[in-house]
Amino acid sequence: MKELQLERIKYIFAVVLYGTIGLFLRYVNLPSEVVAMFRGLIGSLFIYLYLRFKHVSIDKKAIRNNLFLLLLSGICLGLNWIFLFASYMTTTVAIASLCNYLAPLFVIIVSPLVLHEKLEIKKLPYVALAFLGIVLVSGVFDEQKGSLIGIVYGVLAALVFSIIIICNRKLKDISVYDRSIVQLLVSAITIFPYVLIHNHGVSLNPDLRSILIVIMLGVIHTGLAYCFYFSGMAKLDVETIAILGYLEPVVSVICSTVFLHEPMSVFGWLGALLIIFSAFMSEKR
Repeated sequence: MKELQLERIKYIFAVVLYGTIGLFLRYVNLPSEVVAMFRGLIGSLFIYLYLRFKHVSIDKKAIRNNLFLLLLSGICLGLNWIFLFASYMTTTVAIASLCNYLAPLFVIIVSPLVLHEKLEIKKLPYVALAFLGIVLVSGVFDEQKGSLIGIVYGVLAALVFSIIIICNRKLKDISVYDRSIVQLLVSAITIFPYVLIHNHGVSLNPDLRSILIVIMLGVIHTGLAYCFYFSGMAKLDVETIAILGYLEPVVSVICSTVFLHEPMSVFGWLGALLIIFSAFMSEKR
């Protein structure tokens, strides 16, 4: 029981870190896909150096035994970033985020077939409440400016992320550090061709602040956060992952309101309260 509580705390910490990424990206003068690629590279390097510092060797046998799932989840991680960024560019951030957060719900639907896990029926109403909350937080009742292609990109981002969740549940006898190194590195390699094509002929001139923020995002928001995130994902049930995952957009909205002074409607605040309430109630026994 104590181990599961620790995993919940680590997972929440990672999700909260993810929720602050949008705030820091506002101060980076680099294309988002370039930042995403360096997040993967720096994150994987950080975890590798941490293991070297702790004199812990990478378990090559465990990586070989799980190689297919690691490669698949790493590729999907890169694709998730690509599709999500494309959705941001072709629809509102609110609608893109809403579509992307369909991923845990996709997993809940297929988990009896793919993961052979029994659903906890009593948690489903809280999942529904959390989804209603994300709809309210997204702002779709305040502005309907989304495009069909943007919504398609967002749903594709959710679909590939649901594959990541499933892959991590099926990995066997491999540490969270080993899996994170491979997945982050593969994600960066996956994004690299997209960066070359999308930024062909574009001159990149990052300032010192941008470089420092990218390093921070790679070390803290990726290296550290991904270890916590995937550790929790491997041990918590899918309903808990679905509900706690909705805390990320709440943090994003709060950051944008408090630090960026972007207004949030009454619907947005109501949605945030619904999500937090659902997360709390789902953990009561």
